[in-house]
Amino acid sequence: MVDLKYIGHSAFEFKTKDKSILVDPFVSHNEKYDYNKSNIVDIFVTHGHADHLGEAVEIAKAKKAVITAIPEVAAYCTSKKCKTRPVGLGSWINYDWGRAIFLPAYHSSSLPDGSYGGVAASILFDIEGVRIFHAGDTCLTPDFKTYKEIYRPNIALLPIGGNYTMDVEHAVVAADWLGAKTVIPMHYNTFPEIQADLNRFAQLMQVNNTNCAILNPAEIKQD
Repeated sequence: MVDLKYIGHSAFEFKTKDKSILVDPFVSHNEKYDYNKSNIVDIFVTHGHADHLGEAVEIAKAKKAVITAIPEVAAYCTSKKCKTRPVGLGSWINYDWGRAIFLPAYHSSSLPDGSYGGVAASILFDIEGVRIFHAGDTCLTPDFKTYKEIYRPNIALLPIGGNYTMDVEHAVVAADWLGAKTVIPMHYNTFPEIQADLNRFAQLMQVNNTNCAILNPAEIKQD
């Protein structure tokens, strides 16, 4: 069974058995989250922007975790003395907890030092038979129709804040094209320019008969 925890913005923790996986670990803005209380073995970064790379370097060093990312992002993390696994788009990567595949996202990517961050990505995870699609930062793309046909995600994590990514209206279409039974909104309300109407999103999702799970990072509880 996979336990999914929303840390905030685009950051998530997936817990499977005694191990945890972090995605886009911009966790510093959530004082309720303490990564030291989780057995984090792998960290995934969709692209190099600071609100997604977040505290990946710090956490990887503290937990001796491996950062999986596009080669340019991985190289940056390697230069910071982290263990990394550089990957490209389009092939399954195996782990002892399951597998993951990096897929396209339509967005820019740069690193904290201003250098080129390679292509932006979305990531599909296959953990204990549950397929979780983390869309990263992206616009609406017909690729989602292909992902439904090939990967059949169970859960979709979609940005809804607009300005830099899809907005509410486009995320509703993305959810329909992906066909996931459960959709969790992300990348909203962190900054003034990405404010989103959650009630409207939930109402539009009801029309599509899709379970919209709005998770509140403020409600995080850790043992």
